[in-house]
Amino acid sequence: MSTTDFDAIDYLKPGPYYQDPYPYFDYLRQRAPVWREPHHGVVMVTGYDECVEVYRDSTTYSNAALMAGPFARWPVPLEGADISPIIERYRDQLPLSDQLVTFDPPKHTAHRALLARLITPKRLAENEDFLWRLADRQIDEFVQRGQCEFIGDYANPFTLLGIADLLGVPEQHHHEFRHALQHKEAAQADKDRSRVEHKPLEYLYKRFTEFIEDRRARPQSDVLTSLATATFPDGTLPSVHDVMVLASGLFAAGQETTARLLGFMFQHIGERPELEAQLREDRARIPRFVEECLRLGTPIQADFRLARVATSLGGVEIAPGTSVMVIPAAANRDPRRFENPHELWLDRPNARQHLAFASGIHSCAGAPLARTEARISTERLFDRMRDFRISEAKHGPAGARRYEFPKTFILRGHNALHLEFTPT
Repeated sequence: MSTTDFDAIDYLKPGPYYQDPYPYFDYLRQRAPVWREPHHGVVMVTGYDECVEVYRDSTTYSNAALMAGPFARWPVPLEGADISPIIERYRDQLPLSDQLVTFDPPKHTAHRALLARLITPKRLAENEDFLWRLADRQIDEFVQRGQCEFIGDYANPFTLLGIADLLGVPEQHHHEFRHALQHKEAAQADKDRSRVEHKPLEYLYKRFTEFIEDRRARPQSDVLTSLATATFPDGTLPSVHDVMVLASGLFAAGQETTARLLGFMFQHIGERPELEAQLREDRARIPRFVEECLRLGTPIQADFRLARVATSLGGVEIAPGTSVMVIPAAANRDPRRFENPHELWLDRPNARQHLAFASGIHSCAGAPLARTEARISTERLFDRMRDFRISEAKHGPAGARRYEFPKTFILRGHNALHLEFTPT
């Protein structure tokens, strides 16, 4: 695209630029790391330091309109020196208002502490044991074919069942969860799960409500009981609804984003035989490879904050009520922070400084799980197969690949990734 083409882009309106947004991000950053786009008055933040500043200032910036941004429907104008009272009065009318990611302190503080009581080092270690077994079980479904559609055959079911185990969903229910959340034909055929493919959160809400109510009535020695009986820091017991929403949100977000990360990782492995050889030769490099893929292929590309009061960011004056679009996918390629930012370096010294998991109080609680799932997947896929290749029949020849990505600025990851390989 030319500079003129970039000038004309309305990035909040779906377009072909979502398939490869990075040239546009570079253009924005070169123009200014903080820039007010002309179509909706949104302040777009593409600089690393500037994104961190927003992430770590929950006093100035609210998460209430995280997903809706300038499209949020407020019944009154966002006017005044401090619009916090308006936000608090109407936040429940905004999309995902019951989810932790849209909470502000002090409510966010209490619910995040509750989540920390559930995702403990002990629980993560127990979950890791399950993940090793799960990886093999998933690979067994396709390894002998010598090919797979990696997202559907491995990444989606592996991450879905991995988070299910972390939250204590009994294994006898894993097949049901996978069927309901991944197989549209099954959802359509089952009257109790009709329209699940369109509203997965409704299914999760229903099932976790049932689990929590059952364990509160009939406690057992299991993770679900710990989930159902965990208390806030002040010792009070959350409502069933609060615990259900917390678990469902973590489930949905953790599955979606890590599956996209795995797709990006194995696209690179399939494209670059020398990369596969390097990682096989020294598997201690796999965690560093994961960090570079998080940086380069940031699954959550962007979201919004809402300025509560007048402020200044990167030399741009921001009025109360302004939507601020934080773009970690751009910040993770900021040359002021990362040398040769578009290149994948296995030995990049500061790779872990990326913002794929955000920063500040809203940093991703599932980051340890995502890293573990990515590491275990690479280890076991390498153990069970070799010579990963991109399917030319599905994606075209090297140098002219065809990959499809969602038509959204919020998330990025392969719709499908067809791989070929040699079983070991």
